[in-house]
Amino acid sequence: MRALVLNRYDTPMELTEIETPVAAPGQVLVKVHASGVNPLDTKIRAGKAAHAERVLPAVLGLDLAGVVEAVGDGVQGFAPGDEVYGLTGGVGDLQGSLAQYAAVDARLLAHKPASLTMREAAALPLVTITAWEGLVDRAGVKAGDRVLVHGGAGGIGHVAIQIARARGAEVFATGSPESLERIQKLGAIPIDYTSTDVSDYVAEHTGGQGFDVVFDTVGGKTLDASFAAARIHTGHVVSALGWGTHSIAPLSFRGATYSGVFTLLPMLTGDGREHHGEIMGNAAALADSGRLKPLVDPRRFTLETVADAHAAVETGTTAGKVVVDVAE
Repeated sequence: MRALVLNRYDTPMELTEIETPVAAPGQVLVKVHASGVNPLDTKIRAGKAAHAERVLPAVLGLDLAGVVEAVGDGVQGFAPGDEVYGLTGGVGDLQGSLAQYAAVDARLLAHKPASLTMREAAALPLVTITAWEGLVDRAGVKAGDRVLVHGGAGGIGHVAIQIARARGAEVFATGSPESLERIQKLGAIPIDYTSTDVSDYVAEHTGGQGFDVVFDTVGGKTLDASFAAARIHTGHVVSALGWGTHSIAPLSFRGATYSGVFTLLPMLTGDGREHHGEIMGNAAALADSGRLKPLVDPRRFTLETVADAHAAVETGTTAGKVVVDVAE
């Protein structure tokens, strides 16, 4: 099969012929139709994502959408011809989705939403699992909550807005001036972080009490701002990028709590993979009910032009999630 192989970090991936994998027990062989591109994919290629523990040479690509070609022994719930999607590889020793076929752990897969194209489905897995683990698993977002999403127009952020709204929350989201219209169209109340201080928007939207849930998808100073925006006594801050050194005094003084999300953990350890599949199944139900739809960049990229896809993500010159078309 044709696949893109990374032999050395921070060099171009090489399009070459490698052996087509076989579905081992517990695995599903998928003919890959589309591969989503995330900022993490570009960091892995550049050798700047030690937490992803990539073993070289490797086929990268975290997100996948495609059709089941064969199932290994012990696999239930999937059959040849099924359309599937999931966060399935590209880290540790797991083959990624920038190849014509991938043998993946069946626990990581779910049936593709019928209402979405392969490209749309491939745009969802990483960002959806991250948003779900933060909002649902950690924070328990529920009807009536006031939720603040930092980076509401980004990959994780735009999905987080939709998940929070689907659970009945009132959603607010920060963004740059040029992203505010997109945030509003997603159903959130936009906040221009470049011209509004934390204390001002907390006062305006919560009467100074703070938000029930604050979801940080940006990290750094934005996480510090999140601590100051949490609701007094009962607020909860979740971050997908809580990797720096921060003072938790503002959070402590409000009597609020914090938790982090490390989406790759089940892929690296093997533990908890069933839950990733469950999340993708729940996301498919949301999509098919009209409550979840990814924003996808309209440009078309192929295995031959993956370098251009990565460049677009690295420079931020995108109009949604970038997706690579793999199937010919």
